[in-house]
Amino acid sequence: MTHQYEYDGSLNGQFLIAMPSMADPNFHQTVTFLCQHTPEGAVGLVINRVHPDLTMGAVFKELNLMSVPEVESLPLHLGGPVHMEQIFVLHGPPFGWQACHQVTSSVALTNSKDLVETLAQGKGPESFILTLGCAGWGPGQLESEIMANTWLTCPASETIFFETPVEERWEQATRTLGIDPTRLTNIAGHA
Repeated sequence: MTHQYEYDGSLNGQFLIAMPSMADPNFHQTVTFLCQHTPEGAVGLVINRVHPDLTMGAVFKELNLMSVPEVESLPLHLGGPVHMEQIFVLHGPPFGWQACHQVTSSVALTNSKDLVETLAQGKGPESFILTLGCAGWGPGQLESEIMANTWLTCPASETIFFETPVEERWEQATRTLGIDPTRLTNIAGHA
């Protein structure tokens, strides 16, 4: 049975928390920050996956950018399985970068070289996550997945994506809903 669901609002700036029933290994126990949600689809960044081998220093080296040691060892996040060859930066202020998309009043998504060059020098936004790739959904796809109990949604917390250790983000995001993550099951229900 296919669920048709029209969402009459935007989930911009919300977390998508993967339910235990999530079969796609790209999203198992992930937290995704939704950066854009319109009738044409949705784009977000997974905030709790890091590249097992590469750090930000590898990105700077690939782009032939001089960088300072303080940022070279920072983790490189895996933002999702779409556009894996592109760099995306989820960040706080300042916001005047070339390809800056304001998500909320205090968080933006940018994928322009001017910001990456600035980060390589240890300057720019104090709070940021640098990712390879993003997550994307076509028209109605995310809404259908939500109706199928694949995702929980809740307001995003900057504390979770900028301050909480990566390995604790799924559990902490789930707890913001008042849910004990150990009690989530694969069994779906509809009220």
